[in-house]
Amino acid sequence: MTLKLPRPRLRALPAVAVGLTLVAGGVIAGGAVAQQAPPNIMERTQWDNRRLEQLDRNVRRLERALTQRNAAGQPVLVEPDPEVIALQGRVDLLDRRMSDIEATVRRINADNERLTFQLDESNRDNTALRTRLTDVETRLKALETQAELNAPIVADSPTGDAARDLAAAVQLVSSDRPRGERALETLVATWPDTPQAREANSRLGDLRVSANDKAGAVPYYAAALKGWPRIGWAAETTLKLADALIATDRKTQGCAALAEFNRRYAETASTTLKTRAGQMRTAAGCS
Repeated sequence: MTLKLPRPRLRALPAVAVGLTLVAGGVIAGGAVAQQAPPNIMERTQWDNRRLEQLDRNVRRLERALTQRNAAGQPVLVEPDPEVIALQGRVDLLDRRMSDIEATVRRINADNERLTFQLDESNRDNTALRTRLTDVETRLKALETQAELNAPIVADSPTGDAARDLAAAVQLVSSDRPRGERALETLVATWPDTPQAREANSRLGDLRVSANDKAGAVPYYAAALKGWPRIGWAAETTLKLADALIATDRKTQGCAALAEFNRRYAETASTTLKTRAGQMRTAAGCS
């Protein structure tokens, strides 16, 4: 009869020795050669050649006993070690738990990838919204500024003094030209009959010229020179008025302004201004 042997997972030599010893005990009961296992087989043993030879002899006797039993039709069943079975059960349980953990980790990774994608989309949406908000704020600020600058000019003195208002307006021109220009116009409306109003008009004419609008500069220069004031900037402003008139095809009026310069300001004007006036008369062909 064929020998039926289960296939337990035997992981250590002492467990094999115990199993074989149990089989040996069964063989003694059947009349075969018996060999009793040393009582301290599970203890730490210093293996040497003598003990290895003894173990080899025991294994050979067990093999012969198994062969005899099989020949006699008495199959031998080898019982697996209970500790090995229990250990295998724990290993299987750990394997299942590891599989569950791996599945959980894969699910968490998938959730993290989905959340990361959603977060990236949210960041892109937020960036787009911030860009749109910034654009709207810029446009709104521009509209507010435009509305402020296009509002009617009314008399208003921020300092209560014409000279201080002029100084503040000039300073504002250097940092915020549109508002500075409006401050000069407000000064003219607030203090119309003052030297500061005349100077403000002269400066407004300069701003028009710098914006390539000589035609727009003419009324400001004319207002500044109304009555031909005797003031330091008047001579140069007269030449600026003449240049703006000539440049806008008003040669006759331009030559008249140059004539006023000669009659009213040439005597006290600088050499540079007198030279410039002569060049302008020649270029315009004034008589």
